[in-house]
Amino acid sequence: MKGITKILQNCMGIVLLGASVLSHHTLVAVAQDKPVYNQQQVEDVAQRLEGIMDTSARARVNPNAANVRMTACRVSVDNNSQRANKSNKPIFLYQEQALSSELNKPYRQRFLEISSVNNGRTVRSLSYKPADPASFANFCNRPVTERSVRLTDIGKPVCTVYLTRSGENYIGVTPTQGCPANVRGAVRITNTIFLSETGMNTWDRGFDANGKQVWGAKAESYEFRKITQ
Repeated sequence: MKGITKILQNCMGIVLLGASVLSHHTLVAVAQDKPVYNQQQVEDVAQRLEGIMDTSARARVNPNAANVRMTACRVSVDNNSQRANKSNKPIFLYQEQALSSELNKPYRQRFLEISSVNNGRTVRSLSYKPADPASFANFCNRPVTERSVRLTDIGKPVCTVYLTRSGENYIGVTPTQGCPANVRGAVRITNTIFLSETGMNTWDRGFDANGKQVWGAKAESYEFRKITQ
C-alpha cells in the first residue's frame, strides 16, 4: 500500500497534466497541433477494466470491509461510427458493481466510453448512467453477440476520469472540481484510481455542499483484484 501511495505522489504532476485537458490553454495548444491519437493505450485501459474484480482479499482481513464485485465487458454501440474516426475509435464498456452476496442487485451501473484525448497524452473514461438501469442488470452474462445497445440506451454522461500512463500502470483522476452527484448526501464526487494489470485501487469520495466528505475512501483505498471463474 505504501508503495502505491508513493507512486501516486510521484505521478501527481503527470496526472494533473492529463486533467488539464479541461483548461483553455491546453485546448488551444492541442488545437494548434496536428491531432495524434494513442489507440494502443485506449485498448490497454479497456482490457484492464474488462472482466471481474472484487474486494474479497481486503474483506478477509477486515470484517468491516464490504466484499464488492465489479464486472465490466465490451459492448457494441449502434451509430458509434458517427463518433469516431479511423485513428481514434472509442471503446464502450458496460460496468456494474454489486455486493458479492447480492450479484443480481447491482447498486451502480455505468457505460464507459474509453477514448484518446489531449493530443494522445491522456486516455479519457467518460461514464454514462443508463436510461433504464434495471434492464441492464447482469448484462455481461449475456452472450457477446447480444451485447449491443443503441446510442440512446447508454444515457447521459455523469463523470470523467483522465488516465495517464505511469510506467506499467495508469493513474487516473476526476476533474479538480469533481463530478456533480446526488448520492447519499453528496453533491459532488472525486476519484483517484491506480490501474494495473492485476486490478485497480480506487479512492472514491463524496462531498456535501459545504465541502465535507460524507462517504468514501479515507487513508485506505478500495482494492479490487481480478478474479477468474
